[in-house]
Amino acid sequence: MNKWYEKGIFYHIYPLGLTGAPKANSDKKPGNGFQELNQWIPHIRSLGCSAVYIGPLFESSSHGYDTKDYRTVDRRLGTNEDFKKFVSLCHQSEIRVVVDGVFNHTGREFFAFRDIQEKRDASPYKDWYRGVNFGWGSPLGDSFSYDAWQGHFELPCLNLWNPQVKEYLFDTIGGWIQTFDIDGIRLDCANVLDFDFMRELRARTDSMKKDFWLMGEVIHGDYSRWVNDQMLHSVTNYELHKSIYSAHNDHNYFEVAHNVKRLEAIGRSLYTFVDNHDEDRIASKLLVPEHLYPVYTLLFTLPGIPSIYYGSEWGIQGKRTKYSDDDLRPALSIKDQEKLSSPLTKLIRDLGNIHKEHEEFHGGLYKELLLTNRQYAFARMGERRAVITAVNNDNSPAIVSIPLPIHAGSAVNLFDNTAIPVSDQKIQLTIPANRGVIIKITEE
Repeated sequence: MNKWYEKGIFYHIYPLGLTGAPKANSDKKPGNGFQELNQWIPHIRSLGCSAVYIGPLFESSSHGYDTKDYRTVDRRLGTNEDFKKFVSLCHQSEIRVVVDGVFNHTGREFFAFRDIQEKRDASPYKDWYRGVNFGWGSPLGDSFSYDAWQGHFELPCLNLWNPQVKEYLFDTIGGWIQTFDIDGIRLDCANVLDFDFMRELRARTDSMKKDFWLMGEVIHGDYSRWVNDQMLHSVTNYELHKSIYSAHNDHNYFEVAHNVKRLEAIGRSLYTFVDNHDEDRIASKLLVPEHLYPVYTLLFTLPGIPSIYYGSEWGIQGKRTKYSDDDLRPALSIKDQEKLSSPLTKLIRDLGNIHKEHEEFHGGLYKELLLTNRQYAFARMGERRAVITAVNNDNSPAIVSIPLPIHAGSAVNLFDNTAIPVSDQKIQLTIPANRGVIIKITEE
């Protein structure tokens, strides 16, 4: 039987942006961000989503990844009790909740770093950070130096080889599970985390909660180094993300097909997406706006665990600049959903329901059936049944003949439930311009 995450569809929220929280945490009274987020739950469920990835979430100084307190929800969003209620409401709607675990680094206001600032080498926390050296200072005026994430000295790197640091973080995670009843963690900067730390994290969380999910942020590299029975359940599939938008802009479906076959060796558990809080909105990346339709059709039907980034179901645009990610993380009100809704929103809702109702998408085998620069068809297969996806990135309709992967007696278009004739174990389709078709076939 599939685990909840193997058949899941995620909705990704950057909460400080969505709620319009102040850029700096001024230590004022708690905000009401979770009251706004609670109102999004019915919409999230209506899209077919069964999980939310929300983060960063815990007390920080500015953008959320400069953690100040791992054990307190960011006051700009509300209180611990507010988050506990949000998780409970999500669970009542059969939505799992996954949070950000920012364990590679903290902010400079984290208690251990502040103690080193005050006591220098007399601090009991002097070994909590990597590369601490009291022989010279930091660019930010500290009387000591330290390793910083990618040279950003507002983000000092934790020493994950230190047993005290590990125990502190594991105790923190246990508190998240006990207090908030979260269902998983997305590991920020997993590509630079110590592998032994992740192995121990997996062993510890497996014992804390059944089917607890660990997903890592990994951009480049061999994903199988992280995704295995000893470490993480999944990582961010940046390879597929890049190939999907590039294949449409270049009219080259060979790029997607090659990428999918290469990653099949890892399995069908990778976290798939077309945009997120660090990447330009997909509507801003595509050269042809109508390509949004085949793009999302692929997202929901290719191997992987699909994720929708908040607001992209409405086709909103946003690009990062040299100095800011604000346009990727805008404030939105759920009250505007009727005004924002479009045919794309309906397609995503239909795709969510199709994905949910057909087990072939929950880890089913992948088989390529047809491939040209502008048309691409493949099957996701279960026992004695299969679902075929066919997409077209051309501005004109395409007539295609697709060989069937099983001996079929019937074929049905899942978008409108119309029957499609089967002849000589092939089906002939007309794929509309810049659209996709999803066909259910069953053995005789």
